[in-house]
Amino acid sequence: MTTEERFRHVIGWFRVNMPVAETELKHGDPYQLMVATILSAQCTDKRVNLTTPAFYARYPTVESLAAARREDVFELVRSCSYPNNKTQHLINASRKIVGDFDGRLPQEVEQLMTVPGIGRKTANVIAAVAFKKQTLAVDTHVFRVSARIGLTVGARNPLEAEKQLTHYIPKDLHSIAHHWLILHGRYVCQARKPKCPECGLKEFCLYYKDQPQ
Repeated sequence: MTTEERFRHVIGWFRVNMPVAETELKHGDPYQLMVATILSAQCTDKRVNLTTPAFYARYPTVESLAAARREDVFELVRSCSYPNNKTQHLINASRKIVGDFDGRLPQEVEQLMTVPGIGRKTANVIAAVAFKKQTLAVDTHVFRVSARIGLTVGARNPLEAEKQLTHYIPKDLHSIAHHWLILHGRYVCQARKPKCPECGLKEFCLYYKDQPQ
């Protein structure tokens, strides 16, 4: 099977079996999505969704967060991983947005990446989910799943994986493809114990092909 054929089969399967795929981070606007996405780094969406309601209530706008005291923000996010770093990222990000972007998140990936705490993956998520841009974020799930299936080959980092994926996946599917792969990685192609027997992609998967049957 060629790479092009593998992509075609995988995309076809997802189109039929996962026609709707969206973020599981709860948010109501781009600002809230930024907060949730920053908190989600190396932390489960479930934990983030338990944390953000109180956060959004205390800091309903980017301006209110920009004026927040560090210790108060820390108390709200301390149950998430790396709360010290995330506290600083959230405050610095909000101040940057207020100071340089008139309190509105920029919509383009390159501009989003100038905001403290927002790397390429987070910028791609915000651009895709909040602003409907066709970007493809590569997190640990996407990186693992795409390599196992054989959609990426020899990618040494998320950027290399992103370039390979976006080369073969049609532009108008970049955003949903991120959600296809992340949800598949979260619930089926899990890191420690992938559920290969029940996976609808096993017919096209290099990882499954190499497993003793």
